[in-house]
Amino acid sequence: MNHCLLEGVVLEAPQVRYTQDNQTPVAEMAVQIDGLRPDDPPGQVKVVGFGNLAQDLQNRVQVGQRLVLEGRLRMNTVNRPDGTKEKRAEFTLSRLHPLGAAGGMGGGGNAVPAMAPAPASAPVGAPRAAAPVRQPVRQSPPPAAPAPATPTWNSAPLVPDTQEEDDIPF
Repeated sequence: MNHCLLEGVVLEAPQVRYTQDNQTPVAEMAVQIDGLRPDDPPGQVKVVGFGNLAQDLQNRVQVGQRLVLEGRLRMNTVNRPDGTKEKRAEFTLSRLHPLGAAGGMGGGGNAVPAMAPAPASAPVGAPRAAAPVRQPVRQSPPPAAPAPATPTWNSAPLVPDTQEEDDIPF
């Protein structure tokens, strides 16, 4: 199963085009994904949405907006002008969850709560402030339960021993 969740910042406004056969809207945009470690450079992935989701992308997504994207990830091989082949990641969107907004878009589902949205004045790719850490509440240990009684074994036979004739002839 190929199911991914990515958090990223929109680099380019979604551009909508239509398929030739049935005129289905297709939206494409570029999203920047933070590296896994602080010293890793950010990555970039092309995000594609189809149908009503493409129109939602065009109407509701803006450059610099932080989103959680849900969908499938695949690798495309692209021929470069110098004759070499390059592999590029492409993300096919199934749901879109804006961070810091009330409600999800494009497929139902709940919005992902914002942990620490990037300030509007922060440049794209700038590290976010860490969310405050909650300290665990200390509780007193529960009272000790009484020790269980020693089990007694039932030594009765599993099948009752009857001296009567059975009505069944076999």
